[in-house]
Amino acid sequence: MALIDVFNGDADGICALHQLRLDQPADSELVTGPKRDISLLKRVKAQAGDQVTVLDIALSKNREALDRLLEAGAQVRYFDHHQPGDIPVHPHFEPHIDTDANVCSSLLVNQYLGGKRLVWAVTAAFGDNLADAARQAASPLGLSAGQLAQLQSLGECLNYNGYGETLDDLFFDPAELYRQLRPYADPFAFIAESAAYQTLNAGYQSDMARAVAVNAAEARASGRIFMLPAEKWARRISGVFGNQLAVESPAQAHAVLTAKPDGGYVVSVRAPMLAKSGADTLCSQFDTGGGRKGAAGINHLPEAELGRFIATFFEIYR
Repeated sequence: MALIDVFNGDADGICALHQLRLDQPADSELVTGPKRDISLLKRVKAQAGDQVTVLDIALSKNREALDRLLEAGAQVRYFDHHQPGDIPVHPHFEPHIDTDANVCSSLLVNQYLGGKRLVWAVTAAFGDNLADAARQAASPLGLSAGQLAQLQSLGECLNYNGYGETLDDLFFDPAELYRQLRPYADPFAFIAESAAYQTLNAGYQSDMARAVAVNAAEARASGRIFMLPAEKWARRISGVFGNQLAVESPAQAHAVLTAKPDGGYVVSVRAPMLAKSGADTLCSQFDTGGGRKGAAGINHLPEAELGRFIATFFEIYR
């Protein structure tokens, strides 16, 4: 019997897996990639009796591969908070799916584990820009404001590492970052002792300083659109820059378009923090687009579609 863990390469995917494997230790095959590489199940080869755990990737983008695995006799448990499409009913399929805008996959795993590794779910929620949900979930832990700020920094750094066009853009392959995290039951020990955290924190600060120097390409009362260049730093910071913009101006929607080396754009959309809706509706109108109500993206927006995107953005966010 093979154990296969399939997880998004962002903070939520990594922390969701970390919670599970702290509670259920096992050596497993790891299948992951940059945050936007979400069609991960097609890389999985499994047979009858194999156990596949899927964390923080949209079922709707992996349905064909999921059906193939179930037909082969694999057992699949699935934790996710993105729009799933039709959820299959199958004796070997165990879904834990909730699309509430204030839920992330790590909070679903925390619920599944009965709160045993809550501190890592809090870290992930901060990384997924769900600061209010993170603080609310953290209440039983009795942490100080300083400790919460440390968890927020860790979550943001883990999330930051996931963004990029390819693994070459990232400081760490997400599978390697998970392996570095794995020995640590205590996130504060990881923060204090890990060279990986120091590397990510320094990179985050440097890339963010470049991003905040960029002026909005389009600014209205309801939302702002930013255009970043086709450079590694811009690809790394695109998502967390969108998160910061959303926090700084919670009544506005935001889009960050990062130019791709071969043309077109990668798009990150953040709904207004005060409403947390519409991001998935917007992005799903474009090929390679999807996500959740509060945050969504488009993996490739052709230059010819830029005008339509801007118009649709301001139709949804008036």
